[in-house]
Amino acid sequence: MTPETLRRLLSALGLGCDSETETRGSLERLSEIAGAPAALVTATVGHTVPVPGKPGTAARLIREDGETFDVILGDAGDGRALMRPILEAGYHRLETRDGGVTLAVAPPRGRSIVDAASGRRMWGLAAQVYGLTRRGDGGIGDLGGVATLAETLGRAGADALALSPLHAGFTADPHHFGPYSPSSRLFLNALHADPDFLFSEDRVEEASRAAGVADIRRALESAPLIDWPDSARAKLATFRKLFESFRSVECAESGRGRLAMDFDAFRAEGGDLLERHARFEALHAARFGADMRQWDWRSWPEALRDPQSAAVAEFSSEHAGEVDFHVFLQWIADRSFAAAQKAARDSGMAIGLISDLAVGMDAGGSHAWSRQQDVLVGLSVGSPPDLFNPNGQAWGLATFSPIALKTSGFAPFLATLRACMKNAGGVRIDHAMGFARLWMAPEGAKATEGAYLAFPVDDMLRLTALESLRNEAVVVGEDLGTVPEGFRERLAEAGVAGMRVLQFERHERRFFPPSYYPADALAMTTTHDLPTTAGWWSGADIDLRASVAGGQFGETAANDRLEREQERSALWRAFVAADVAAGDPPAPDAPDVVVDAAVAFLSTTPSKLVLLPMEDALGQLEQPNLPGTLDEHPNWRRRLPNPAPDMLAESAPAARLRTLNRRRDA
Repeated sequence: MTPETLRRLLSALGLGCDSETETRGSLERLSEIAGAPAALVTATVGHTVPVPGKPGTAARLIREDGETFDVILGDAGDGRALMRPILEAGYHRLETRDGGVTLAVAPPRGRSIVDAASGRRMWGLAAQVYGLTRRGDGGIGDLGGVATLAETLGRAGADALALSPLHAGFTADPHHFGPYSPSSRLFLNALHADPDFLFSEDRVEEASRAAGVADIRRALESAPLIDWPDSARAKLATFRKLFESFRSVECAESGRGRLAMDFDAFRAEGGDLLERHARFEALHAARFGADMRQWDWRSWPEALRDPQSAAVAEFSSEHAGEVDFHVFLQWIADRSFAAAQKAARDSGMAIGLISDLAVGMDAGGSHAWSRQQDVLVGLSVGSPPDLFNPNGQAWGLATFSPIALKTSGFAPFLATLRACMKNAGGVRIDHAMGFARLWMAPEGAKATEGAYLAFPVDDMLRLTALESLRNEAVVVGEDLGTVPEGFRERLAEAGVAGMRVLQFERHERRFFPPSYYPADALAMTTTHDLPTTAGWWSGADIDLRASVAGGQFGETAANDRLEREQERSALWRAFVAADVAAGDPPAPDAPDVVVDAAVAFLSTTPSKLVLLPMEDALGQLEQPNLPGTLDEHPNWRRRLPNPAPDMLAESAPAARLRTLNRRRDA
């Protein structure tokens, strides 16, 4: 790491060091932070808690349930005071004459997939929400399609349906549609909302006709690839007409109806965070709509960069209807998500929907504008160089400041966890290694010019366990790639399920047997960033990379095809040894039987939860995302040709689901 890189990293942390004076100021700030009383202290049930204060100080413990206890602080032996063990998980307060601190007391582990399984072995599917199809979805998959799919799977015996991220995007710029590059993880993507959950289907259709987009929506629904800009425009036009109708009917002066009161309750619950998000959306539409160079809020007039400024308040007052509209969108999305989870649980699922928490957010988006003190603006999350990516990766995402996490009592982290768990039975944490460390590079710099930034992993795992318990949500941690030594074990101790992906579970060319898969880990055939099983077997992924790279990939592609031939033989041997296949390996152009064997193989593992990606359930060749590409591959745009329940009822997919269901009571 060069001195310049280090300076930029420290500057983003608020620790400038461009001059001797600035460096002294940063050192003083570090001393102040270290000496300041903690806003929140984490602990584990039954363990003593080091707390701010002096040993022997009289204090009062106010438990979350309101019961109070007078206590005398003990001695931690290092100058700190010590609170006796607390036996109840929750957020408690410890008050002394000099101040107070919140004690977040976590269970030893959160709700795990082992807990949810109740002795059974569960299964489910993983689906790309945008790619689901149903009549009336306007060309982008929505939570109505999720609910229907969940009901179908629940009746078939499934216990979970994992979803692609539903985080809020940029309503004013539907070209920016990557689900892992959100504007905010605190709110939802309104394009996945299904207004049918709140308004009648006839009323939604009437709004579509009134907006003049009914025919366009039907045409977009039949396209094989999502046209995000056109579909977004048609959906938002429909939503605007619904909003106008809602204001004139449900919010009439003669009396607010049931829906209006529910809207009011949602807005009150959302508080300042929701208002700021809605204001950002309205501002972003105004600034970006007038000048495309003002896509990023950091390019706005200075007065509008501060969410608490008089200029922002004035804009919001003058455009109150626009702000209200964006609250309305979030209301529909939230209630859609809740209805889909209810459908999943009512169908018999033990877990229901598993949401996906992206590793970061766009620095030009709603969260970074609304809560600037939370975010490391000027740095990009990524990954260091490795065998697969010798130049490393810079993902263009911002993340939390570890200093801000501590000084704020982990408020942004807790808000994000709660947002993802609110309407789901579980959450998958993308790049879970970020709990311990993240590779950060200055914006505009190469990924190789980055460094690891440490995070308070013990605190974050305890808080995750506590929120998991309170929300009755299982937690899955994506622990693929470069994993710190011992990190998987720490996840398991906290009740966070790691991931075991068939394509990776091997040593050199020997694939591990089913017995190698831990009971407390999630087992999958593949992920959205990897080839489908059929694509891997056929070598379609190698052909795809060769086609994207052009002639530069020729020699590498030839070597990869030879390597893949040996890998196919090794995988088939593992299938035969597990008694889920027999005979010689099928030809590369006959992958269906391999997909069947892969499903059967994972169904025999001890893993308490097997998730089969929809692409493998259907035996598809194409993968949802090809990392490292933009327009060269239709990332996040593939749309199922028919509703998922209909496609899963076909003979081959239905047989795969039956194979998975046989594992429940095995």
